[in-house]
Amino acid sequence: MSQRPEGLSAYIAVTAAYWAFMLTDGALRMLVLLHFHTLGFSPVQLAYLFVLYEIAGMVTNLSAGWIAARFGLVATLYAGLALQVMALLALALLDPGWAVGASVAYVMCVQGASGVAKDLAKMSSKSAVKLLAPSETGGLFRWVAVLTGSKNAVKGVGFLLGAALLAVLGFVGSVLVMALVLGVILAVIVAVMPRGLPTGRKGAKFSEVFSKSANVNWLSAARVFLFGARDVWFVVGIPIYFYAVLSDGTEAGNRSAFFMIGTFMAVWVILYGAVQASAPRLLRASTREESHLIRAARTWAGALFLVPAALTAAVLASPEPQPWLTVTLVAGLLAFGALFAINSSLHSYLILAFTRAERVTMDVGFYYMANAGGRLLGTVLSGLTYQLGGLPLVLGTATVMVATAALLSGRLDAEAQPA
Repeated sequence: MSQRPEGLSAYIAVTAAYWAFMLTDGALRMLVLLHFHTLGFSPVQLAYLFVLYEIAGMVTNLSAGWIAARFGLVATLYAGLALQVMALLALALLDPGWAVGASVAYVMCVQGASGVAKDLAKMSSKSAVKLLAPSETGGLFRWVAVLTGSKNAVKGVGFLLGAALLAVLGFVGSVLVMALVLGVILAVIVAVMPRGLPTGRKGAKFSEVFSKSANVNWLSAARVFLFGARDVWFVVGIPIYFYAVLSDGTEAGNRSAFFMIGTFMAVWVILYGAVQASAPRLLRASTREESHLIRAARTWAGALFLVPAALTAAVLASPEPQPWLTVTLVAGLLAFGALFAINSSLHSYLILAFTRAERVTMDVGFYYMANAGGRLLGTVLSGLTYQLGGLPLVLGTATVMVATAALLSGRLDAEAQPA
């Protein structure tokens, strides 16, 4: 990026907006998870808190592609940021005196609004890359990787920020500070956003969101199981397992556990983002044809399968928590993150390669609906499998889901043209 191709300033503005959103998204997830766990919520109840977030993401992605095609990418990006500010403010109104059922229902609804916000921002940002990226070989992959990788690194910082804010400011103070900061950032982005992104077309039809491309559909199906395999351990299972191992039940012990769990989750996501951003270089994308990268998606999915399979065996070999097992889990999950990042980066590039510019928001919206569906599946199974079978069932389920993603990736056609 030593040269400044046309559209770079818009790309920078879009990326900055996406960073701001994902920082609060990561922090909010950690705040909600740890705060309600300390209030005595069960693993299944904790999973419920995120269910509507993922359902809203599915619905939003299905419709957001059409909304962006109709009203423009900038409008949906601003709407996502503004809705996140309102969701944060709404969480500040949560009354600790409410019954558990009322608290769960309220947080689910607010998380649903946050899910809508996130996927409006994500679809807008990812679609903009297709329109702004330079045309030379590897240019699209490089810009996608930078946006996606940096976003995940920022989200990782958000996990650490959320845990730190909870320990220092408490739940209400934390969400109010985040709402204020995100509101200021939104105002700045609106002021500096350059012109040039599509403003929409009145003739866009909702039926266009359903792709006729077999590659888009197979890739979307693989995405469901790829992200389900991550969230089945990431959302509830591993954080609650580590909390049980690290906390002695005292206030000081809880605070220490918050920081350690938040640090691990932050390091995991930052590593994931760093590898994503490096994926074009690791895969030598600038010298490889698209057909080679399609075949690489199958190979890397197979490599990812080995990690949760090995971790499942390790946990089964040690029914009780042991220091060596904790170290093995941390190392293994970091390895999972690196391999998962390669898979995710390839998917993010391929969905843009498989679509045409005139229907990019439609295909990206459909694809990220599948992404949200995978997160929903993983979120539900995370609480359910941990409550029913503990960590062995959580990791075993992740293994099966990665294997399914690898099989579906094998259906991608390297010779097919965008449809």
